[in-house]
Amino acid sequence: MDLVISNATVVTMNAAREVLRDAEIVIQGKRIAKVGPPSRGPKSGVRRLIDAKGRVVIPGLIHSHLHACQTLCRNHADGLELLDWLRERIWPFEASHDKESMRASADLTFLECIRSGATAALDMGSVRHYDAVFESARDCGIRLVGGKCMMDAGQGVPAGLRETTESSLAESLKLIEKWHGAENGRLRYALAPRFVLSCTEKLLRQVGVLAGDHQVRIHTHASENPTECDVVRDKTGMDNVSYFAHVGLLGPHTTLAHCVWLTAEEQRHLRESHTRVAHCPSANLKLASGYAKVPELLAQGVVVGLGADGAPCNNNLDLFVEMRLAALLHKPRTGPTSMSAQEVLELATLNGAKALGLDGEVGSLEEGRLADLVTVELCQPHSTPTSDDVVSTLVYSGQSRDVRDVIVDGHVLMRDRQVRTLDERRVLASASRHAARLVASLD
Repeated sequence: MDLVISNATVVTMNAAREVLRDAEIVIQGKRIAKVGPPSRGPKSGVRRLIDAKGRVVIPGLIHSHLHACQTLCRNHADGLELLDWLRERIWPFEASHDKESMRASADLTFLECIRSGATAALDMGSVRHYDAVFESARDCGIRLVGGKCMMDAGQGVPAGLRETTESSLAESLKLIEKWHGAENGRLRYALAPRFVLSCTEKLLRQVGVLAGDHQVRIHTHASENPTECDVVRDKTGMDNVSYFAHVGLLGPHTTLAHCVWLTAEEQRHLRESHTRVAHCPSANLKLASGYAKVPELLAQGVVVGLGADGAPCNNNLDLFVEMRLAALLHKPRTGPTSMSAQEVLELATLNGAKALGLDGEVGSLEEGRLADLVTVELCQPHSTPTSDDVVSTLVYSGQSRDVRDVIVDGHVLMRDRQVRTLDERRVLASASRHAARLVASLD
């Protein structure tokens, strides 16, 4: 046995949604070997032991939509709607990155993710320097499905982000060959055309072909903002999701971020194609985009995950914040029993796994699953007194600072709030130094 977590309250997220008290989790290698009552007698061969008495163990939280390349622009892109936000702040910022600043941005992103209980993410990079993001994920131990942004068209795109259809596909293929399946499968590639307005039809059709040939995910944005939707209709004669259906991009291998302004036809496309959706409530509210009609999507059987999006439009990368907001946001419209705590935790775990193409591997604590899990201490003033409904306490009262331990693939990334795989002081200093240069380029 490599690692035993004992005396735990375990939120399994298994098919029966069992919560086990005074339970034990045994991890062998990178997989869970046992979840259940404690074994009797000496634990011979145990290399490590974590006593989780008074703590809750949950599956690692999963970001279904993230932009690690944008984190150094946190607090510098406020007060704008989507298209102006992209053209005036985000695209010029991304175009100013070099490989060193991209690594600093990724390190800061993954430090925040780990400290807030996230073990995996679906990430969309900028057009260039995506090797640096994978290198950061490789070294810090987080699970990453990600890829370079693809942009061969678009109004107001700076020179540093412009690429041809051929160069975009070639660079993506090069990254697939280098990183897809690296670190024993912990790192995987996702083709990431930014959105309809920055991609030619030729590129999008080729993305569909490339994804099928190499069995990688597709990750893009859709129907986020009313103005964006109007421009897409003017350009294509169709709505976002209908256009993606037209060019052959929909399916369970595709995750669409946002989906705020969906028509009935677009909802039908999502339902029939089993395309995944990433709900990003904080980002959608901050950019005045609205919010996705998640209860309706779930009722139709659409798989919806949860994402923070990027730091400039959030400004946190904290899935505890997103869980609480997702639980509260829809109730005034659909009633107090909608978006239960259980449903919301599913968005951040089981559905997140599906959004990353990792269903059956992560998202629940069961024998044979990859050992991605976190321990949470729910005995703080803001969570006391607790109730018998542990999941409700987690979603409504839990905070990221309650996370104590983070484990990915059986490796301990954080123990008692100390991140072991990143030097926090160095990461913060590097991020501040590089951000100063990048933000200056916006003025």
